[in-house]
Formats: sequence, C-alpha cells, structure tokens
Amino acid sequence: MTSYLITGGAGFIGSHLAEALLARGDTVAIIDDLSTGAMANVRHLRPNPRFSYTLDTISNQHALALLVDAADVVVHLAAAVGVQLIVQSPVRTIETNVSGTEEVLRLAARTGKKVLLASTSEVYGKSAAVPFREDDDLVLGPPTIGRWSYACSKLLDEFLALAYHKERDLPVVVVRLFNTVGPRQTGRYGMVIPRFVRAALQGAPLRVYGDGQQTRCFTYVGDVVRALIALLDESAAIGQIFNIGNPEEVAIGELARRVVQLAGSASQIIHVPYEQAYQPGFEDMRRRVPSIAKLEETIGFEPSLDLDAILRLVIADTRRSPGSLLAPDRG
Repeated sequence: MTSYLITGGAGFIGSHLAEALLARGDTVAIIDDLSTGAMANVRHLRPNPRFSYTLDTISNQHALALLVDAADVVVHLAAAVGVQLIVQSPVRTIETNVSGTEEVLRLAARTGKKVLLASTSEVYGKSAAVPFREDDDLVLGPPTIGRWSYACSKLLDEFLALAYHKERDLPVVVVRLFNTVGPRQTGRYGMVIPRFVRAALQGAPLRVYGDGQQTRCFTYVGDVVRALIALLDESAAIGQIFNIGNPEEVAIGELARRVVQLAGSASQIIHVPYEQAYQPGFEDMRRRVPSIAKLEETIGFEPSLDLDAILRLVIADTRRSPGSLLAPDRG
C-alpha cells in the first residue's frame, strides 16, 4: 500500500485520481483551497478510512510540509486552470504555478519523495509542428499577451522539476495534459465541452469563439488517470516528460454541432470574436495535437474512448446533476 498526496485533489482530475488510487487499496491525502475545486467532487470519498483532506492552500508551508512528509508520493495538480481565469488573473496564475511548484519540490527533496508534476499542452505555444512531441522546440508569444503567462509559468515548473531531478536526484515525472474532459468537470473557467453541453441542455446558444476552425484533441479523464498511475508505477518514467492525450482531432465548430446532435438539442451555434470573449489581442492556436508515441512505448497506453463516447458520458452526467445546469457559466 502506497501513501499519496494530491495537491489540488478536490479538482476535476484530482478527485478522479484519488478515487482510482483508493479503489486499488492505496492511501490518499489531498490538499485543496477550493478556489477551482469543489468539496462535492470528493464527498463520496470521505467515509473511506484511507482518505483524508486538508482545506488549505499549498502556500501554507507548515500544512504542506506535514502532508509531504507523511506521503510516499506527491502528485502536484494544484494550479491555475482555464483560459478565462488565466487571462483575467495573470498575477494569481504566475504565483500559484511557480511558487506552489517550487515549494512542493523543495519539501519533497528533503526526503526524496517521488513527485509527478502536471504540466500542460499550452507549453507548445504557437508551434505548428503537429503532432507535438515532448522534445520539440517550444514557441511562446510575447509577455504583453496575458495568455502566455500560463504557458511560461508551467514551462518554468517543468524546468524546475527536471533541475531538482538532475541536481538533487529527486525522482520526478512531468506530464503534459491535453484537454482532459469527463464527468464532474465545470465550465466555469472556459472549458469548452462542459460549457457546450450545459448550453445545449438548456436550449441556449453555443458560443464558438473565433471562426470555429481551430482544432483540439480531448481525452477522457479515466484514460488520463490510468496513464498517471501507470507512469507513477514505472521506474523508466523518472526524469522524463510525457504527453497524455488522445490524437483524435476535431474543429471546435464541429464539436459544437456534435454536442447539439448528441444532446438532441435545438440550440443555435453562434460565433463570438476572441476580443469579445477574452480581451483585445488574444491569441489562439489553430491546432493542438499530441504525439503519444512515447507514452505508448513506456506504458502501452491507448485511449479507451473516442470523442462521441466522451460527449455521451458528459451529457448523461450533466443531465443527472440538475444543479450544474443552474449555476451560471463565466464564458
């Protein structure tokens, strides 16, 4: 039995990971300040004697130190999430991502605890070298565009984690996540699938930003959790960076049409300029597709669900959760 600490454990991915680790007999502690997570995500886990939670921020060094010392493995998921939050709160984004990761790594290094750091496909920036490989060059935009603060902060997290591995022999694994989706995800911070699904079930217009020809790839949260656990169990993953995603590519306009069809909705699809949705000068990427060859080679990973299956799951889960249809989106 292994003891895990999950920072940001009451969030979307963290709660699913905690659930899976407990199901296989491990012990799980989480710390979360509920800034973007929700206690409802882990309420069903609270009766489990192998689960514990701390409602606090990872900037509380004393609380974090006690939790890191008690764990065998740290999964660092706590971060600013969602394009809207990132654009609106760049200071919070940078401080949360950089300072929080630095503290987690410093504390873990005291006793050599394994750390899995969750990074993001955003670090590929404006690169057009699709599909993105882990050893590709990265192309970021200028610091005058707020969006790039997130990519830059997460890239610095990666550099820092690998530096701790090189200089202090800290066992670290870095993962770059590509649009993880599934039940319990909120659309409050601009996540496109829950935002589209909620609108379709309400009969409200689906707001597609830009011309809708930009493409993305979406990965079922269960597949992401399966990959995270396999990488944590694989010694060959230490000191490495891995894309976790599903290479199935879809244009956002087509995604909206599929959601309307699968939801049996009569919602209209409208296009909203980026400047109106975010801020003047906002930059978006036309394509973002992962290469998962390295992940396949290391842990034999293959996605289990295609996009339509994921959408059906999210639609069914949203229908079962009437409260999610009442809460307003911020996008």
